[in-house]
Amino acid sequence: MKIKAKDLNVVMTCGACPEQYDVFYDGIMVGYLRLRHGGFRADFGQCGGPLVYYSVTEGDGVFTDEERPGHMKAALKAIAKRLNSDRAYLESRRS
Repeated sequence: MKIKAKDLNVVMTCGACPEQYDVFYDGIMVGYLRLRHGGFRADFGQCGGPLVYYSVTEGDGVFTDEERPGHMKAALKAIAKRLNSDRAYLESRRS
């Protein structure tokens, strides 16, 4: 089964400065999203894991309403793509 961005569950852990989220698939943390100082990043796995998406934003520590959907979608697609190429990650977390 191919994992898609819509299969991921996003939980906001901080609302601003930085705006950040944990991303889960089937109860397993698979990503960390953070916007700070005008840079938005998506790490695979935990905070500090491999960088799978980065972009420069208008918002400094929080997205503008207009830019959030596009950046979030791109970051989640990048995490889903990495999950599909690294199924061993999920298996190692289930054990």
